[in-house]
Amino acid sequence: GFEGGQIPMQRRLPKRGFKNAFRVEYFALNVGDIEETCEAGSLDVVALKAAGLVPRSADKVKILGTGDVTKKFVIKADAFSGSAKEKLEKAGGTAEIAGA
Repeated sequence: GFEGGQIPMQRRLPKRGFKNAFRVEYFALNVGDIEETCEAGSLDVVALKAAGLVPRSADKVKILGTGDVTKKFVIKADAFSGSAKEKLEKAGGTAEIAGA
Protein backbone atom coordinates (compact mmCIF):
# COMPACT_ATOMS: atom_id res chain seq x y z
CA GLY A 1 0.00 0.00 0.00
CA PHE A 2 2.89 2.45 0.59
CA GLU A 3 3.86 4.35 -2.59
CA GLY A 4 6.80 6.44 -1.47
CA GLY A 5 4.98 9.49 -0.10
CA GLN A 6 2.18 9.67 -2.69
CA ILE A 7 -1.44 9.13 -1.82
CA PRO A 8 -1.98 5.37 -2.29
CA MET A 9 -4.04 4.16 -5.24
CA GLN A 10 -6.91 2.86 -3.07
CA ARG A 11 -7.32 6.34 -1.56
CA ARG A 12 -6.98 8.23 -4.88
CA LEU A 13 -9.74 6.41 -6.77
CA PRO A 14 -13.38 7.27 -6.08
CA LYS A 15 -15.45 4.77 -4.15
CA ARG A 16 -18.76 4.04 -5.86
CA GLY A 17 -21.63 1.64 -5.60
CA PHE A 18 -22.61 -1.23 -3.41
CA LYS A 19 -23.00 -4.91 -4.26
CA ASN A 20 -25.26 -6.84 -1.94
CA ALA A 21 -23.67 -10.22 -1.26
CA PHE A 22 -27.01 -11.67 -0.09
CA ARG A 23 -29.05 -10.74 -3.18
CA VAL A 24 -31.00 -13.63 -4.70
CA GLU A 25 -30.99 -13.56 -8.52
CA TYR A 26 -33.80 -15.30 -10.40
CA PHE A 27 -33.97 -16.24 -14.08
CA ALA A 28 -37.24 -14.75 -15.39
CA LEU A 29 -39.43 -16.97 -17.59
CA ASN A 30 -42.81 -15.96 -19.01
CA VAL A 31 -45.85 -18.26 -19.04
CA GLY A 32 -46.33 -17.45 -22.74
CA ASP A 33 -42.95 -19.05 -23.54
CA ILE A 34 -43.89 -22.17 -21.59
CA GLU A 35 -47.24 -22.29 -23.45
CA GLU A 36 -45.51 -22.16 -26.86
CA THR A 37 -42.80 -24.71 -26.09
CA CYS A 38 -44.13 -27.34 -23.70
CA GLU A 39 -47.00 -29.80 -23.71
CA ALA A 40 -49.59 -29.67 -20.93
CA GLY A 41 -48.65 -31.54 -17.76
CA SER A 42 -46.25 -31.35 -14.87
CA LEU A 43 -43.10 -29.25 -15.23
CA ASP A 44 -40.26 -28.46 -12.87
CA VAL A 45 -36.99 -26.55 -13.21
CA VAL A 46 -35.17 -29.64 -14.54
CA ALA A 47 -37.81 -30.12 -17.28
CA LEU A 48 -37.64 -26.43 -18.20
CA LYS A 49 -33.85 -26.67 -18.52
CA ALA A 50 -34.21 -29.80 -20.68
CA ALA A 51 -36.69 -27.95 -22.94
CA GLY A 52 -34.12 -25.17 -23.43
CA LEU A 53 -36.20 -22.45 -21.78
CA VAL A 54 -33.87 -22.01 -18.80
CA PRO A 55 -30.06 -21.93 -19.03
CA ARG A 56 -28.17 -24.64 -17.17
CA SER A 57 -26.32 -21.99 -15.15
CA ALA A 58 -29.57 -20.60 -13.64
CA ASP A 59 -29.92 -21.44 -9.94
CA LYS A 60 -33.42 -20.09 -9.31
CA VAL A 61 -36.34 -19.56 -11.70
CA LYS A 62 -39.23 -17.10 -11.38
CA ILE A 63 -42.29 -17.50 -13.57
CA LEU A 64 -43.74 -14.20 -14.82
CA GLY A 65 -47.22 -13.55 -16.22
CA THR A 66 -46.53 -12.23 -19.73
CA GLY A 67 -48.47 -14.19 -22.34
CA ASP A 68 -51.59 -16.33 -22.36
CA VAL A 69 -52.12 -19.83 -20.96
CA THR A 70 -54.67 -22.26 -22.39
CA LYS A 71 -53.06 -25.57 -21.42
CA LYS A 72 -53.25 -27.13 -17.96
CA PHE A 73 -49.79 -26.91 -16.37
CA VAL A 74 -48.59 -28.00 -12.94
CA ILE A 75 -45.39 -25.99 -12.57
CA LYS A 76 -42.86 -26.21 -9.73
CA ALA A 77 -40.51 -23.23 -9.62
CA ASP A 78 -38.71 -21.10 -7.04
CA ALA A 79 -41.04 -18.09 -7.34
CA PHE A 80 -44.14 -16.89 -9.21
CA SER A 81 -45.54 -13.46 -9.93
CA GLY A 82 -49.15 -12.84 -8.93
CA SER A 83 -50.35 -12.62 -12.54
CA ALA A 84 -48.56 -15.85 -13.51
CA LYS A 85 -50.15 -17.74 -10.63
CA GLU A 86 -53.56 -16.31 -11.54
CA LYS A 87 -53.24 -17.26 -15.23
CA LEU A 88 -52.09 -20.81 -14.44
CA GLU A 89 -54.97 -21.37 -12.00
CA LYS A 90 -57.49 -19.86 -14.46
CA ALA A 91 -56.39 -22.43 -17.08
CA GLY A 92 -56.90 -25.26 -14.56
CA GLY A 93 -53.27 -25.74 -13.53
CA THR A 94 -51.36 -25.03 -10.36
CA ALA A 95 -48.28 -23.07 -9.33
CA GLU A 96 -46.16 -24.77 -6.66
CA ILE A 97 -43.12 -23.38 -4.91
CA ALA A 98 -40.21 -25.82 -5.28
CA GLY A 99 -38.86 -27.09 -1.98
CA ALA A 100 -41.93 -26.01 -0.01
